[in-house]
Amino acid sequence: MTLSTVGADGRPSGRVVLLKGVDAQGLVFYTNTRSRKGRDIAAHPDVSLSFWWPHLESQVRFEGKAALVSDAEADAYFATRPRLSQLAAWASDQSAPLRSREELEGRFAELERRYQGKTVPRPPHWSGYRVVPISVEFWWNRPGRLHERELYTRASPQGAWTRTLLNP
Repeated sequence: MTLSTVGADGRPSGRVVLLKGVDAQGLVFYTNTRSRKGRDIAAHPDVSLSFWWPHLESQVRFEGKAALVSDAEADAYFATRPRLSQLAAWASDQSAPLRSREELEGRFAELERRYQGKTVPRPPHWSGYRVVPISVEFWWNRPGRLHERELYTRASPQGAWTRTLLNP
């Protein structure tokens, strides 16, 4: 899915992230909280998520607030990640400048040695975000650009949904 954020400087930024969970509360993804997306969310928790399926000629967009998942939830998910991904979460200072690829690979090798035969703990700067939607838009391509659009909105995360048809 494409995650769009706005930084403290007011500049928008979009990137593809992996959707790792959906529950009654919202949609969940995981990342380094010190990354650009983590800093953006700390400054402005309002985000959007977009899913595009070209073969279906359809998309779904969510807008809502992102909030950190619980430590227990982040720990549980981190434990399921492949070991190399766990080590990479420690090795990478995500979004920060990197002097050389060798520097990153050296940090990774050191972490492999440090945690050899041991469980890799979740870094304190690595967690998940749950986006609690307040709007969802479904869009379907139609001939002649007479696309079909349905917008569902609610005033609060606990509120009832209202459906509105939109012009293409």
